[in-house]
Amino acid sequence: MAEANGAVPDVAENQGHRGAWTTFKNLFSRVLLIYLMVTMFKIYTKDADRDVTVNARRDVRFRNLFVPGQLFDLHLYLDISEQRFTNFVGRDLFYKGVGMRYGDYSNDLETLFEKTIPTPEVLMQNKSIYLHVFITKSGFSPNPHDHSYEKREVIYGVTRLNKFRRKHHKQTINLLTGMNEQSETDVEKSCRIKYEVLNFWHPNLTISLVDDQTQWNRGALPPPFNEAIVFDTVGGFYLPILFFNDYWNLAHEYVPVNSSMKEITLRISYQSLSLFKYQLYASQQTRNKWSLMLGNEPDDDDQDLIKQALLETNPIVLGATFFVSILHTVFEFLAFKNDIQFWHARNNLKGLSVRSVLFNIFQSLVVFLFICDNDTNWIVKTSVGIDHMEKWLGFIPGIKISDKGSYIASNTKTYDDIAFKYLFWILFPLFAGYAIYSLVFVEQRGWYSWILNMLYGFLLMFGFIMMTPQLFINYKLKSVAHLPWRMLTYKFINTFIDDLFAFVIRMPIMYRIGCFRDDIVFIK
Repeated sequence: MAEANGAVPDVAENQGHRGAWTTFKNLFSRVLLIYLMVTMFKIYTKDADRDVTVNARRDVRFRNLFVPGQLFDLHLYLDISEQRFTNFVGRDLFYKGVGMRYGDYSNDLETLFEKTIPTPEVLMQNKSIYLHVFITKSGFSPNPHDHSYEKREVIYGVTRLNKFRRKHHKQTINLLTGMNEQSETDVEKSCRIKYEVLNFWHPNLTISLVDDQTQWNRGALPPPFNEAIVFDTVGGFYLPILFFNDYWNLAHEYVPVNSSMKEITLRISYQSLSLFKYQLYASQQTRNKWSLMLGNEPDDDDQDLIKQALLETNPIVLGATFFVSILHTVFEFLAFKNDIQFWHARNNLKGLSVRSVLFNIFQSLVVFLFICDNDTNWIVKTSVGIDHMEKWLGFIPGIKISDKGSYIASNTKTYDDIAFKYLFWILFPLFAGYAIYSLVFVEQRGWYSWILNMLYGFLLMFGFIMMTPQLFINYKLKSVAHLPWRMLTYKFINTFIDDLFAFVIRMPIMYRIGCFRDDIVFIK
């Protein structure tokens, strides 16, 4: 009676909470709707005011200043300032290329020069050095004080030659001895800061002019051309796009700038760039900018994997990989959809290993907690979190067991218990050995991190064994009709797609072998 009487206030309290929450949602929805309506009205009025101007601009077409085969000169200057270079008198010309031909692909990616100079002091001070590039028609000068200077026909660009990268400091110790293998300096830094920004140098840089004779309309330019093309309304032309290409500079090729670096090498190449290739490179730069805006710093190692795959893989294989990657996404979605449908249609657990299903949910939870503990960006956290919720949504709400006693007394429960009993005999020594190894030989940030790292590493190596109890049940029942065959078929196809990626993308040999272990279980 006490329990029944105590439940009434809880229900009333819950109803009160739901009423307050409903009121808040309605108020928030109305405010959001009003904000959207006001915003759309402002955009519409601004667009209406600009219609006349934009339509007038769209009727004007601008030609390229450089015709095919145009001869031009390339002027390069080094400076510590990013502002437009003007000190032509007090600073020596770093390099000058004479009589180069616009749109000439015969000397594609030609190395213009290679110079070795003493390391500038600004780089030692963790500052930057910039390359200022001036391109003029052959015989003309970029110096405003020269009689051969033509202001409107000077193509100018500037780029930073060094690159700043983060070096993360993690305070790790051996949990048993309290010792670590880091230097005293690194230990001191890990106590004060999470990371420091260091200066890196790469000797290669490619300068490109985009070869294009399209007559552009100034008021109707799509990205990225709206930011890259400079128009001259007086002359009725636009300047060719000057592009600095360092896309193929791999992260492991960058050298940290420190006191031991007495000199640096700079190797400049020139390449004529088609409009299509420029769009590909520009899209990559735009993606990196958006990633930084969203708080997701691009991972250099992940980008290097893609670049190495592009450099080292046959184009036909790359095309096939791109196609099957789309199929992989489609099959993953279909597998999830059919998994939910399967569990919603079930009213019993005959022939199914319940412990294997619950273990998969536990495994996804460990993965989610692991990436949260390792400061992964929020995009990956969201993706893994959704994947974890999918497993819960597929199993927990969908199935309602009404006859628990019959399942306990069924052959399925008996076979599941037998399979896990023998499985634990195998897994427990492996689990204990891996836990002792990670505790003794691997430095950790704390006991919580050790538990997560130990569980994650163990599941990564031996988690696939948990699929075997279902195989044992299938063998004993002499039937597989109780399995979600559509979902398994889609996952089976995806395992072979993963095998293809294992050959295309560079990875450790043991990880590559691990890509084939699920195939064995599926075939069985």
